[in-house]
Amino acid sequence: MYIHDVYTEAGVTKEYRAKVFKSGNSLALRLPKALGLEEGTEMIVREERGEFRFEPAEKPKAKIDVSGFAGKAPGIRLAPREEFEERPSAIAAREASEEAKAAKQA
Repeated sequence: MYIHDVYTEAGVTKEYRAKVFKSGNSLALRLPKALGLEEGTEMIVREERGEFRFEPAEKPKAKIDVSGFAGKAPGIRLAPREEFEERPSAIAAREASEEAKAAKQA
């Protein structure tokens, strides 16, 4: 494995060369520690016209507990809960599933 600088229009970037190896029934790519990744980091891999690009998957955004704000600002109220009709695609999927179950039992 080696590391060298690559000069592009965007500036100087680092290029890392690594080998693919077999890990169980899968293939794996050993990445250099210099990339600063931590073990267990979830990655997104994209294949674009024969080239592979990878990046860390976004971490879930922290949820903010706003329950303490209730009653702190006059005029702010919870929105009323609304019921919506079931989507036609969901109805069709449910009916198809029920028909398949009935056909198996027959």
